[in-house]
Amino acid sequence: MYSMDPHKLEKVDQILSEFRLKKEELNEVMKRMQREMDRGLRIETHEQASVKMLPTYVCSTPEGSEVGDFLALDLGGTNFRVMLVKVGDDENRGWKVETKHHMYSIPEDAMTGTAEMLFDYISECISDFLDRHHIKHRKLPLGFTFSFPVRHEDIDKGILINWTKGFKASGAEGNNVVGLLRDAIKRRGDFEMDVVAMVNDTVATMISCYYEDRSCEVGMIVGTGCNACYMEEMCTVELVEGEEGRMCVNTEWGAFGNNGELEEFRLEYDRVVDETSLNPRKQLYEKLISGKYMGELVRLVLLKLVNENLLFNGEASDLLKTRGSFETRYVSQIESDSGDRKQIYNILSTLGVLPSELDCDIARLVCESVSTRSAHMCGAGLAGVINRMRESRSQEALKITVGVDGSVYKLHPCFQDRFHKMVRELSPHCEITFIQSEEGSGRGAALISAVACKMAASMLTQ
Repeated sequence: MYSMDPHKLEKVDQILSEFRLKKEELNEVMKRMQREMDRGLRIETHEQASVKMLPTYVCSTPEGSEVGDFLALDLGGTNFRVMLVKVGDDENRGWKVETKHHMYSIPEDAMTGTAEMLFDYISECISDFLDRHHIKHRKLPLGFTFSFPVRHEDIDKGILINWTKGFKASGAEGNNVVGLLRDAIKRRGDFEMDVVAMVNDTVATMISCYYEDRSCEVGMIVGTGCNACYMEEMCTVELVEGEEGRMCVNTEWGAFGNNGELEEFRLEYDRVVDETSLNPRKQLYEKLISGKYMGELVRLVLLKLVNENLLFNGEASDLLKTRGSFETRYVSQIESDSGDRKQIYNILSTLGVLPSELDCDIARLVCESVSTRSAHMCGAGLAGVINRMRESRSQEALKITVGVDGSVYKLHPCFQDRFHKMVRELSPHCEITFIQSEEGSGRGAALISAVACKMAASMLTQ
């Protein structure tokens, strides 16, 4: 590096070494994930399982759908999207999908107020969107991507189990989400909608990617939150009657660890992040991985190094001492630095510290440690899902495609490579293709609505 105290670097490395997971440890995480998945699928252990394995009522991936215009909503983070999706026939591919969309940001008081406030705000956004596109007079079928744990009773009926990712709106948990949306639309009274399907964002991503690649049977999100879904054999989905074919299961794996399965892997920084979060002792696996927590983890490690007198001359700024001041996008930007340290210097300066060259390099090492652990932990989970699929299908070798979406996966400069490498290392008998979903959530929801309309139509004619 340069003339500096090698003893100091050794101490930094010692602190960061806790983030490095050996392959045996990741294998153990994978096995525990598989055990919890199994418990989530079985009736007698479902209640206690940390990984809930929720049935989605999206069955064996469809071969056709209604054509026409569909509206898609996407609620899963601080932004809310409304999309108009035109599904048409395309001579060559069988599908043509065009979208127009608008993004609305959700005010803090709607996220943490009452369910009525939140859904009134959502229907206000829909109303605005319909005005913009002069389609308020039409009653369109609507697909709703809702990225929170839901216990489905059908494709258009599901009870919110609990909020995650900083949402707290009261009066929603335990209620039918589609009902809350329909009620809010009725309260407004200036447009009509036919809500035909509600899906999780992982499911929407999988379906959306299925149209690019027919072997896509897994959907995953690594963004504000982290979750995955996959096509499971119906005979093992004990919560739903029927033995034939496959149903998409929303793992809700973000909650893995809630029964103590991750204790020896959780560091002091993880414990602080968890204790100061809106949902303490919940979503522990997600808190090791996702974008909502990554920046805060880095901040806590930087403070530890300052306290050990290994960084910034042992002086932290007030801003650096402030919870949430180190944004996750800074992690991506610091790791994208070309080597001249300019990006790193600028970011640290905005946080009120004046870094030396060495400080910049140490900050980068901290970011790399946190984001690499995130990629490897996430890789262990996905390898668990894929190995399970291979075993339950009794296949020597499984050829599978995974559709992925989310800001961490898409925007972090090295996450993808580290993650892909680890998944492949932990699932040696599988040939895995990753595809990045474009417009994933909304397009997937609209395609599912299109398919749901088709299913409803075919049921009526039976």
